[in-house]
Amino acid sequence: MDILGAISTDWLKALTWIAALVCGAAMLAWRRRRPDQALLAALLVFIAASVGAGIYVLNHVGDQRWGSTGQEVRPPNLTEAPVVGDFLKPLQGALGDMADGVNGFMDFQSALPVALGFFAAAGWAFAACVPVGLLVLAASMRAARRRNAELAAYGSELADLQAELERVKRHVGYPADDII
Repeated sequence: MDILGAISTDWLKALTWIAALVCGAAMLAWRRRRPDQALLAALLVFIAASVGAGIYVLNHVGDQRWGSTGQEVRPPNLTEAPVVGDFLKPLQGALGDMADGVNGFMDFQSALPVALGFFAAAGWAFAACVPVGLLVLAASMRAARRRNAELAAYGSELADLQAELERVKRHVGYPADDII
């Protein structure tokens, strides 16, 4: 069963964009503070959808949606020739196989530019992923440094509180190894 059988080439292109926008919007709603991650997720979904659409086109080469002319090469019927028709059956089969190969090549020739369009869009999105990925990496590193600084501040505050607790213990007269 072909789910995308009724979808035109334009709608297939639109579906790649729609999938990317929906994913980006969902990621933005989930991670509101990180729109850079939402953009990267949308680009990655666009790459996956475009490559998937290109593979779909190449798996359905003989489809009329890809601009196939619909003209098939048909060999002449040699078996109906008088007197020698029975002797030309092997030649008829060879010509039929050759015509099928030519028809398959013509279908592939008409589907290849459509598939390459999807693959090119995925390539451009991949090229855009590099600077966006570096931006996400830089933002993540900055957030990690901030978290490490906060953790160090909490650690020094904890050490100060432990020292103060020891001073209070000595002041009250508790033994130093007693746990409160």
